This record gives sequence, C-alpha cells and structure tokens, in this order.
Amino acid sequence: MPKPIPPAAVLLATLMTTASASAAIYNTVDAETHGQWQSLTLTLGEERHYRALEGSSYSDSLFSVNVTPGACERPWLELRVDLGERQPESRVVNRVPADLRVDHETIHGGEAEFITERGDSGFYVQLFLEEQALLLEEMASGETLRLRLMRGEDDPWFMVFSLEGAAEAMARARQQCLDDLG
Repeated sequence: MPKPIPPAAVLLATLMTTASASAAIYNTVDAETHGQWQSLTLTLGEERHYRALEGSSYSDSLFSVNVTPGACERPWLELRVDLGERQPESRVVNRVPADLRVDHETIHGGEAEFITERGDSGFYVQLFLEEQALLLEEMASGETLRLRLMRGEDDPWFMVFSLEGAAEAMARARQQCLDDLG
C-alpha cells in the first residue's frame, strides 16, 4: 500500500506557489497521491497550473514539475524552501550553477535562480537545464533524484528526492493540462 502524502505536505503545496508580481495563494483541487509524489491542480480565478510534486523527503521543501495550459509541452522545474518568515520584496536573490541526476544516469548541468516573493514565507529555486526533456524521461523511470546547488565556491547544497510515483504524477499533471485545452 502506498504511503499517503502527509496533510502538511498538501497544505505546503497549496501555500507554496508563485505569481509573477507578488505572492499569491492558489486553491488546490483534485489532488491525487502517487507513491511519494502527488499531482494536483492549482487555481486562482481563471488561472490554472498543473503540478506533480514530491513533498515527503523534507519537511520544509517541495520539488515540483509544473505545466500550464498553452505550454503543456514546456514544463518547468521548481524547488520551494520554507524560510519561516515572510519576505519583504520580490527579487532574484542569486543565480548559481545546478546539477541534477537520476540514479546513475546523466548529470544534467544548468542554472538555478533563487527568487523571493513579497509576502511569501519561502524562496523558490527555478531550474534551467539544456537537457530537461531527457531529465524528465529519466525521472519517470528512476528511483532517486539528486540535486546539487553551488551557492558559492566550495559551498554545495545537496538534496535528494524520491521518484516513487513520479512517472504517474507527471503523466497525470500533463494530461490534465492537455485536457484543459480541449
């Protein structure tokens, strides 16, 4: 029997979303558990996003794969870390090198942009990778996702996320996005 996603993770997923101008709280609907992952719909008025997320590896962090109607084939990767206090402004805090790797597959290098949102209690790490499509394929069949962010020279930050249920969660989020267009 799959381990259920803790209610705190569902609440965290609801509260941990971004808006381009300021922090916004989206409504979470249609959440479904897939092993250690979850798929859900985020709504704010007519705006919709579809998310596959892993929120069980860390109590203060979520890793997500996100899609939006009109861009269902261009998912974006995001990590959200709770800082415990509301941020005073929206800004890009830093850009750092990032590497992601599934099991013993390809090391995917890229850039991570650390962003705070005014009124939000955390920061977001948006990941930009040249081979993102390959990474997503590897995630769908892998067991573990490893993330390394180089906050500074000789200052790496490592995180590890389970991929149990990732394939199902990502497929469901993508399909919901595509269905939204029809």
